[in-house]
Amino acid sequence: MASLTPISQSQSLFNKNQFKLPPILSSDFFPKKFSVSFLRMNSGVPTNAAAAAAGVVSATTAEKAKKRYPGEAKGFVEEMRFVAMKLHTRDQAKEGEKEVKEPQEGPVAKWEPTVDGYLKFLVDSKLVYDTLEGIVEKAPFPFYAEFRNTGLERSEKLAKDLEWFKKQGYAIPEPSAPGVTYAEYLKELSEKDPQAFICHFYNIYFAHSAGGRMIGKKVAEMILDKKELEFYKWDGELPQLLQNVREKLNKVAESWTRGEKNHCLEETEKSFKHSGEILRLILS
Repeated sequence: MASLTPISQSQSLFNKNQFKLPPILSSDFFPKKFSVSFLRMNSGVPTNAAAAAAGVVSATTAEKAKKRYPGEAKGFVEEMRFVAMKLHTRDQAKEGEKEVKEPQEGPVAKWEPTVDGYLKFLVDSKLVYDTLEGIVEKAPFPFYAEFRNTGLERSEKLAKDLEWFKKQGYAIPEPSAPGVTYAEYLKELSEKDPQAFICHFYNIYFAHSAGGRMIGKKVAEMILDKKELEFYKWDGELPQLLQNVREKLNKVAESWTRGEKNHCLEETEKSFKHSGEILRLILS
């Protein structure tokens, strides 16, 4: 009768020589998720074809995951900035792509502003800021409250400027159609479309801190003997105030879906349209 190999020896041979992956197919070569998938799909060693197919799927998935919207890596405010810059003319911003179609879109140095027109602009601007700041204070959506007392508020500053003009003997006009229309639109958006409202909030405050300041300085040189209005002054360091609001905006947008973010970005053109109509008053 043939002798039998002892069980302990047989088990040792089994462990040493059976079901061991070749080096090229070991889990050190492929990501762990691939080796787990292979073992689930096959009771034996995965084939090279299966490995290659899995690699293609992984590469495609990784490629899709890396695709981002312009500015997305830095936060949603950068996405808003990117879209806004594209709607500027080249004279207004180096990233601008818009063609000059309206007088206020051309170089400020070529403008012919009037004091009466500038007063109309200031009055309508105050109505818009009054509206924005009132909405934030009431906060029909709770997260609006994040943007109270940011230091960027302009309503009180504009009130002081209009009082100064009044003391100089100028009659202060009533708000005109561009300001009234925009204010009503902001009220409507704030109650039913928070993402769109935030787009206007961002563009109004941040545009004024950049291009708005430049316009104010140029107009003051032309018609106000270089007087610096309160509208263009902030209590505190403006870069830090802007950064604080930028961080709040990014934080709020973290809870939005991609669709909600895109909806916000799509509102940028309307924001520029309404602001442009008010800016045009300077030249009236």
